[in-house]
Amino acid sequence: MSVRIACAQYAIGAPARFADFVDRVAAEVAVAAGQRAQIAILPEYLALEAAAAFEPSVRGDFAASLRALQPLHEDYLDAMRTLARRHDLHLVAGSFLLDAGDGRYRNRSYLIAPDGRSVFQDKLTLTGFEKDTGIIEPGDRLKVFDTPFGRLGIAICYDIEFPLYARAQAEAGARLLLVPSCTDTEAGAHRVRYGCQARAMENQLFVACAVTAGEAAWSPALDTNTGRAAIYGPVDRGFPDDGVQARAGARDGWAVAEIDPDALEALRRRGQVGIAADWPAQQRPAVERASVESL
Repeated sequence: MSVRIACAQYAIGAPARFADFVDRVAAEVAVAAGQRAQIAILPEYLALEAAAAFEPSVRGDFAASLRALQPLHEDYLDAMRTLARRHDLHLVAGSFLLDAGDGRYRNRSYLIAPDGRSVFQDKLTLTGFEKDTGIIEPGDRLKVFDTPFGRLGIAICYDIEFPLYARAQAEAGARLLLVPSCTDTEAGAHRVRYGCQARAMENQLFVACAVTAGEAAWSPALDTNTGRAAIYGPVDRGFPDDGVQARAGARDGWAVAEIDPDALEALRRRGQVGIAADWPAQQRPAVERASVESL
């Protein structure tokens, strides 16, 4: 079964009220729905855009912003459920840094079905910025989710740079990884892109990445945003030679492509290479650790 995916390239703004934030997100998702998207992905840290409505002393302080956002968590989820229902699509609702107790927060991404049901994946590995805040903690469970389009997983930004996470999701049956991302440097954007392409190639699956874009000087976390929204697939017979299914232009709001997860099974049987099947060859005792020899 083919599925049409839209990945946001979301330009961060400065909404004056939470209602303005909701209206902005609704307008963006409506664009994706207008392109017949069945899955729409919003970027990491999306909820922080709503912090622009707070007074400068709060929005300019990362920890204060997170504390102030917590009472809006259910409203945030309700708004995302409304959009999923309205447009009859599966929505990755960006990410929300949710209070985990003891003044710590988890970077959580929800996947919401058209009937309003939701599941979530927490970010598993923290970036240097997240570690330095001293208030974010990593998640402790890797998941995959059954949907009408097959089994899929979520990898939040930095997590896509770690091969074993994606491999575990692929071995659990995922044929599509959804990546809400936020990067503030070109180097970070390239790392996420390379990670997405590598995970798609080595696991012979699809990877769809949404990103933040633009400048938001009012926020210490969303100040500068780089990257391009894109959808990647295997690099093999029957797929684009560079593995890029779709990539947003500099001024685009969405990258959109129709993919066919069923085609992956045929590829695994008849591809030029069998990377997914050949993966266990790396795990032979004689090659798992490099031996040292003198020349």
